[in-house]
Amino acid sequence: MFSPQGPSLRELVVQALSSVERGYDQLAPKFDHTPFRTPDSVLDATADALRPLGPFGQGLDVCCGTGAGMRILKPLCQGRITGVDFSTGMLAQARRAHPDAEWVQADVRALPFAEAFDLAVSFGALGHFLPAERPTLFAEVHRALRPDGLFAFPVDAPPPITSRWYWALLGFDLAMQVRNAVWRPPFVMYYGTCPLHAVRNDLTAAGFTVTTVPLTALGRRHDGSPQCRLVLARRT
Repeated sequence: MFSPQGPSLRELVVQALSSVERGYDQLAPKFDHTPFRTPDSVLDATADALRPLGPFGQGLDVCCGTGAGMRILKPLCQGRITGVDFSTGMLAQARRAHPDAEWVQADVRALPFAEAFDLAVSFGALGHFLPAERPTLFAEVHRALRPDGLFAFPVDAPPPITSRWYWALLGFDLAMQVRNAVWRPPFVMYYGTCPLHAVRNDLTAAGFTVTTVPLTALGRRHDGSPQCRLVLARRT
């Protein structure tokens, strides 16, 4: 499915009926051949926005998956770069692709770091956390950063309610709610639970000063607003 090297429909169904961790362990060998891998266009736009704010010292990719975020951290950071994820399978793929980086298996809601990094990034991970879990996640990233450290991640603008994409994402979230109500273990993956205003409030409560910059290279909506913004949360 998606490409000849990607997962089959059966493999995706098996993943969806697994826990998040087990599902990504199974999907890991084929993950980079799916649309779930962060596109290079998003990575490049993020790097362009961060470059004037650097260079940085040590960098961390939060929920690193197969290591796509290293495309950003390597040129921006002068020190050690580290990826953290709880999936053994995803980390194995990341190690093969980037043997010069450090890889740590951990739950990002309990990071094994304290004031160790100057830049943290994350891509496509927020949907794996329920809104009630975000404060803990952001507090842990805050603790892992040095004073004046920066946490950066892109957030898409919500699709207009009149678009097919809006209803497709809403349908997916509803299907996941039903799946998690009737099947265990749960698989947490939602697209509509992390709007920018809610994310900003949770980051501020965790001790960050929050700004955003438009990633104009990723396009604009019909009203002229950016399709995607980069959240810049600084530990003050």
